[in-house]
Amino acid sequence: MMLSLAILISWQLSVAQSRAVSGKVSDTGGNPLPGVSVTVKGTSQGAISDAAGKFSVQAANNATLVFSYIGYKAKEVVVGNQNNVDVTMEEDAASLNEVVVVGYGSQKKSQTTGAISQVTAKQITEMPLTNLGQALQGRAAGVDVSQSGSKPGAAPRILIRGRRSFNAGNDPLYVVDGIPLSAGYEDINPNDIQSMEVLKDATATAIYGARGANGVILVTTKRGANKGKTTVTLDTYAGASNAYSQLELFSGEEFAEYVREAYRATGLYRDAAGNPVPTGVADAAADAKVAVLGGDPNVAAGIAAGRNTQYQDLILRTGMMQNHTIGIQGGNEKTSFYISAGFFQDKGITKLLDFTRNSLRANIDHQINKRLKVGISSYMMYSIRNGENLNPYANTLSANPLGTPYNADGSLIFEPTNDALLSNPLSEVVDGVNIDNTKRYRIFNSIFAEVKILDGLTYRLNLGPDFTISRWGRFIGSETNARRRGDSQAFNENRFGFNFTMENIVNYNKNFGKHSLNVTGVQSIQKDNFETFGASVQGVPAQTQSFYSLNSASSVLGVGSNLIEWTINSYMGRVNYAFNDKYLVTLTMRRDGSSRFGENTKYGNFPGFALGWNITNEAFMKQISWVDLLKLRGGWGKVGNTGVSPYQTQGLLGRTTYAFGATGAFGYRPNTIGNADLRWESSANANIGLDFSIFRGRVQGSLELYETNTTDLLLSDFLPGSTGFNAVTRNVGHTRNRGIELGFTTVNVDTRGGFKWTTDFQFTKNKEEIVELYNGKVDDVGNRWFIGQPLNTYYDFKKVGIWQTNEADQARAFGSEVGQIKIQDTNGDGRITAADRVIIGNDVPKWAGGLTNRFEYKGFDLSFFLFGRFGNTILSGFHRNQLALAGRYQQIKVDYWTPNNPTNEFPRPRSNQEFPVFNSSLFYYDGSFIKLRNINFGYSLPSGVAKKIGAESIRIFSSIQQPKIWSSYLTKYNGVDPEAAITTSATGTTEVNSNVTPSTTVTTFGLNINF
Repeated sequence: MMLSLAILISWQLSVAQSRAVSGKVSDTGGNPLPGVSVTVKGTSQGAISDAAGKFSVQAANNATLVFSYIGYKAKEVVVGNQNNVDVTMEEDAASLNEVVVVGYGSQKKSQTTGAISQVTAKQITEMPLTNLGQALQGRAAGVDVSQSGSKPGAAPRILIRGRRSFNAGNDPLYVVDGIPLSAGYEDINPNDIQSMEVLKDATATAIYGARGANGVILVTTKRGANKGKTTVTLDTYAGASNAYSQLELFSGEEFAEYVREAYRATGLYRDAAGNPVPTGVADAAADAKVAVLGGDPNVAAGIAAGRNTQYQDLILRTGMMQNHTIGIQGGNEKTSFYISAGFFQDKGITKLLDFTRNSLRANIDHQINKRLKVGISSYMMYSIRNGENLNPYANTLSANPLGTPYNADGSLIFEPTNDALLSNPLSEVVDGVNIDNTKRYRIFNSIFAEVKILDGLTYRLNLGPDFTISRWGRFIGSETNARRRGDSQAFNENRFGFNFTMENIVNYNKNFGKHSLNVTGVQSIQKDNFETFGASVQGVPAQTQSFYSLNSASSVLGVGSNLIEWTINSYMGRVNYAFNDKYLVTLTMRRDGSSRFGENTKYGNFPGFALGWNITNEAFMKQISWVDLLKLRGGWGKVGNTGVSPYQTQGLLGRTTYAFGATGAFGYRPNTIGNADLRWESSANANIGLDFSIFRGRVQGSLELYETNTTDLLLSDFLPGSTGFNAVTRNVGHTRNRGIELGFTTVNVDTRGGFKWTTDFQFTKNKEEIVELYNGKVDDVGNRWFIGQPLNTYYDFKKVGIWQTNEADQARAFGSEVGQIKIQDTNGDGRITAADRVIIGNDVPKWAGGLTNRFEYKGFDLSFFLFGRFGNTILSGFHRNQLALAGRYQQIKVDYWTPNNPTNEFPRPRSNQEFPVFNSSLFYYDGSFIKLRNINFGYSLPSGVAKKIGAESIRIFSSIQQPKIWSSYLTKYNGVDPEAAITTSATGTTEVNSNVTPSTTVTTFGLNINF
């Protein structure tokens, strides 16, 4: 109370001493600036300059006036005894002179010639993140990020400008603080990231040569400061997660009726007199004859009791997510440092699934003398992941809802029904019975020494030792569905990885007159060693031993070990030249040698060149004052892909058995054919880009057009069986990606009252297609590879409806019957054969985009982020596995055909068929969606309040992740989140199925404090 009174008196005295302060605001040319925001620092008082640049505001003697205007540098002036304050504001070219990382160095944004997208620390902190991949979704044009369900610790799939390769992988290269990663990026704490640059075209990625075909993501972590002041930051949040939606399954009553209909369709649902019971009528005698109903006393009791056991509800829970990072940043003119410690935990919405990451980072830079500088970035991480290879949720989707999971005393019933293949899904999550545990340790270092040899000439040595140790343990107890009271099983695997990078970098930077020259030379070598050892056993005596005492088991199922090594040796040269900051030239050449390829083709050459024209620096543009930047650039480059596994060029042996006299013995035989001429896949990319900024930065962005042709694909070419081999890996085939990307930022409103509204928009359209295969321009129907279509195309029969009662004769003519799926007779021959299959669609969206809006007003801030994909097709594994319609297992609730419900959506259940005939035609759905990905609302306390507790700034916030999804697959067809697809092959083929955990909505509350 006393404190509040003192503040009030102080404020009144301040007002009493205030007076009118006026003045004029001009630019450096003396021209008046209208619309300039003039505020009294620390208050809501302010004014705006008029058409003549004049203003008037009430201010006290000790007040500070803050002048801000889009496109100009903010300026602060202490009033003192002045009644008149005239201010000259300078244009802010920071956005044009902003430095971006380009690999082995950096450039001013105005001088870049490649296609580069940037995500800043501010954007990263706008929403709670598990890993850096989530920060890229919808925020970088041309970058497709998809999250596969909500399993804690799962990393999203990232594609840059589509897929190119069938077998060599399509993942981008990640480079952290100059060192290429060999292991996962998900280990990195997102709060340590200062910025991420995405290199998308070959003119930008050519510096990484053989590994640049799929794009490069450069991650720069936070460094220290040389201001002599140490700052401490605390970023913390915690919250709850819940399933966004569940599959809607049949209720107990609906399940019973569906089973009855399945047996009616086959004439097996009859009353006591043997008469068929019509649709919609339940008969106790008929139920008793059906094993799944009255034939199972547990189910019969469930029908009588009106039971409806929904195991999804019983196994799902409210999850918990928390993240805490403390960072210390500081330094002086000699030494700067950034130190952080982080703790992240995600307890999933299903028991047994959780992920915990502990991290420490130390980034230290020291200037030994005027010529020598050294530094280290060291990151240590320890994580525990439970349930990576588990999904108890999947077991709930087939469980009979008429059974009961518990005895009267509350104990679990292992077999709720008489079905021998369905145990109680809740038994999977009993403590200790089902364990999948991975512990992972990682130490990633980037060490450098930089010597200034001459003015403009430097030599830098980069060393990057990267250690990864992990242990995976798996225990499957007796009372699980996998073992069904048989002997328990246990597995234990240890993995050790060591990757080492050494780079020698020479850089020459010189400005002479109107000329600017930068020359970079690199020699690099990277070696990787990865070892595994594992054992599996059966018959563990006690469940408490889990996977820790394999030697006590009754039998050994297997023992295995492996060693994989590879090396890349590289040489790179790059020249950047600019004349008068108007005309830009970039020339790059990299030569890579890889141990993965054949003796004759270990080395490959990867060139790149680009031209840029800063049109705004031309004399004829000086009169167009509303254009800040207009830069046209274009280039071509060739990059490679080393995604092929080591040793594929060699002839490998496989173990076989044979008779050694009268005794069986093991031996070895040739297993694969070596190919010493196997070489790199190469991608040639052409890119044209336009960078723009208008109206003093109110609108700025980039437009890109590109084409990428990937040749020499690593594919299996089939061989005659007489050779003893089925295929040999060769360089054959050609794929192409063409696309357009647009990304821009707008300042929509910026008022003198402190209200500001900005928007970020990203648009991507990519066309992916196969140009040639191993037989030239000939389709491979068996692999669903079609010339002119994407790498993953859905080719199948097309459903055109359900055979209706008035079509009985026509249905019989096609070998079908009323109530079953009607297939399109594509060739019109009156039969349904393989020739009637058509291309249903593909998983490549026609376009994708992201939209972020930010609002600020007097300390309050609000942002929301929308993300969407449109025009892609998804394969629904739920409609394959949870839609048998055979009358045995629980099903997705669908509109199925009956004589009383002549729908055209789904066929009539039948007890004599495991799946409906042509059921694959029910798997394909429109995968388009829009997601409200995140809403973030925050409030920054006034600086005076923050300083009372010794802080520079305090911000409290609340965030909701994924509160809304708009999708026809989700709402119309009773599916799940269409983004939640899992990759099922090297080509990136995806499907949504029961291995995916439900997507979540996460609500968090957090705090950002700077001391």
